[in-house]
Amino acid sequence: MKRIILNINIFLAAGLLLASACSRASEVEITRAVETPMATPVTPQPTVALPPSATPTMTISPTSTVTPFPTQTPLPTLTWTPDPYAGYRIDDLARRSYGGGELVVESTLADNSYFTRMLVSYPSDGLTVYGFMNVPKQGNPPYPVVIALHGYIEPELYNTLDYTTRYADTLARYGYLVLHPNLRGYPPSDSGDNLFRLGMAVDVLNLIALVKEHGGKPGSLEKADPGAIGLWGHSMGGGISTRVMTVEPEVKAVVLYGAMSGDEQKNFERIFQYFSNGTRGWEELLTPDEIIQEVSPINYLDRVQAEVSIHHGANDPDVPPEWSRDLCDRLNALAKPVECFFYKDQAHTFRGEGDDLFSLRMVDFYNRVLKK
Repeated sequence: MKRIILNINIFLAAGLLLASACSRASEVEITRAVETPMATPVTPQPTVALPPSATPTMTISPTSTVTPFPTQTPLPTLTWTPDPYAGYRIDDLARRSYGGGELVVESTLADNSYFTRMLVSYPSDGLTVYGFMNVPKQGNPPYPVVIALHGYIEPELYNTLDYTTRYADTLARYGYLVLHPNLRGYPPSDSGDNLFRLGMAVDVLNLIALVKEHGGKPGSLEKADPGAIGLWGHSMGGGISTRVMTVEPEVKAVVLYGAMSGDEQKNFERIFQYFSNGTRGWEELLTPDEIIQEVSPINYLDRVQAEVSIHHGANDPDVPPEWSRDLCDRLNALAKPVECFFYKDQAHTFRGEGDDLFSLRMVDFYNRVLKK
């Protein structure tokens, strides 16, 4: 729609310029019409003597009236409309800076022999994002860091200790410092711009910057290793992780679990038609195709520096397993280090033996990549 409005403005501006040109052409014709004609050469006549009684008289011609030029109407000032998608493209995300401020420990939520869980907050582009942090007690710090990202839940039903907490706790028991943000829009985190879930990706990129800046130094991230950062994402969180790994080269390891697609065309169609029955995704539905291509991380996988571990339930009714197969094939074609697992009889969120197997593979993957 915004592209249509811009085209209409350009068309109107062109019409005004054409009208102005026609007006100036008319003025030239008028000017020519009132110019004084050049005098015609007069042929000399023989002198004729007038009788004395004949007094010559002079006939005065009426003065010609000059028609004034028509008043020219000034053209309206044309203004350029700013790019409404500036900042959303993968290239834009890769060029900008992140971080600033610090991670603040708000309170202690739990304490056991394996780890301490704390409620934390940090700034992200003017918003305050909350979440929890599990700090291990086993082994020697600094600990490798895993940032765990939850999937979509109705925000009014969300709790800071959601269904992904068990994976964060498992990682903490194995010696990983886990940061689990409540993505923007999930209380008590602030809400903000989030077209294509891009605002959530920015929140993660700001958190990574804080770990890189403050990890290993006195403060709340003193026990974090800034050189060993991994991502973990389920469903929506997996889609966010896919975007982040195309932007941040310092991410070493990424686990994608039932992840949304890196193709935003597929995502908004699924959100609009399947997840929300037409109530969510309108802004993305109206986005021009060329912008969709520029904001979709699937088109920028050549930038990925991380090793990737993909896990998807073969019977997932919510996020098609074919999306993970496609991502696996694309990464393999680019010779990126990737492993891919598809779990028979598992749905969107794993249960039972399939979930146990996934957890073991998850820990093994991070051990091989982040602890080497």
